Amino acid sequence: MYNSKITGLGFYVPDHVVTNDDLSKSMETSDEWIQERTGIKERRHVVGDADTTTAMGVKAARMQPA
Repeated sequence: MYNSKITGLGFYVPDHVVTNDDLSKSMETSDEWIQERTGIKERRHVVGDADTTTAMGVKAARMQPA
């Protein structure tokens, strides 16, 4: 039998925020339409090469409370 346990939690989200209003500038949609159907108000996008999945995992691991 395994003796493993969760000892901490961490998270990381990229800094670049894309709102529904931002999307409505390049697509034929609106903030209201997106929120009504999905509940999404904003999303985070990776810009450039700095935030690889490995780098984001390391940042999340370092955010664990002591």
